[in-house]
Amino acid sequence: MPARRTWVPPGPYDLMSSLCVLRRGPADPAFRTDASGAVWRASRTPDGPGTLRVVQRYGTGVEAEAWGPGAQWLLDRLPALLGADDDPSAFVPRHRLVHEAHRRHPGLRLIRTGLVLESLIPTILEQKVTTDEAYRAWRLLLHRHGEPAPGPDDRLRVMPDPRAWALIPSWEWHRAGVDAKRSSAVLRAVRAARRMEEAAGMDVAAASARLQAIPGVGPWTAAETLQRTHGGADAITVGDLHLPGAIGYALTGRRGTDDAAMLELLAPYAGQRHRAARLILLAGRRMPRRAPRFPVGDIRAL
Repeated sequence: MPARRTWVPPGPYDLMSSLCVLRRGPADPAFRTDASGAVWRASRTPDGPGTLRVVQRYGTGVEAEAWGPGAQWLLDRLPALLGADDDPSAFVPRHRLVHEAHRRHPGLRLIRTGLVLESLIPTILEQKVTTDEAYRAWRLLLHRHGEPAPGPDDRLRVMPDPRAWALIPSWEWHRAGVDAKRSSAVLRAVRAARRMEEAAGMDVAAASARLQAIPGVGPWTAAETLQRTHGGADAITVGDLHLPGAIGYALTGRRGTDDAAMLELLAPYAGQRHRAARLILLAGRRMPRRAPRFPVGDIRAL
């Protein structure tokens, strides 16, 4: 029998808008949704593998079930995962578009997983490649080197533990389309797994410094990780290929925004820049394409 818990949000709440940042592509082996609207997640907790199923019941809150050695750990931290530690009231919209997005998405909460490697590793895989390439790598590595998740859903996979990551041979990284630079960064991170997971208990600034002590983990990777592990409301991503242009176009209607210009546009949201960016993207004002998508590379052909 699964362990169970219910959490009642203190105000408007949108389960999928809040948790969707944890999904690494439509075929993520560690995250899926079912026909009832429930979200299933497979995680490697400090107590071992665990599977969590959460579903929003309007009028009664969010109902959760969990299986495996990590079940109680997941349920104990359920409110933080769902965004209970987030304070959306601290956000003050400064642009008409942001105000409208804030009004239309009152249930958005910034989540806090408390699991660093779970977000750090797939973020490293996303460095300098298309999202399709990164999602494919994550999917193949979990299917080949992860383990079946506890519970009734036999499609879910738990990511490898640090030792199993370290034992993946070079040709398996190559088969998954992961170059030596990214695989080396993952290996350095898992060799320092204990110190990486300690960052979950630090404030955002200290955690960012801890993560960036690993060669191959820079500001982009740290911010993308802390947005998920800490619910970092101000953990704005810099160094992204698309984000500055998307933010700039949404707020000004102009192309060519770089990181410096993006940060200037988001300066009125100091302390809440990541939340502002999430809302701007939810507003849906996107730059028309002028060129085809970047081609998907394949290092396996090298």
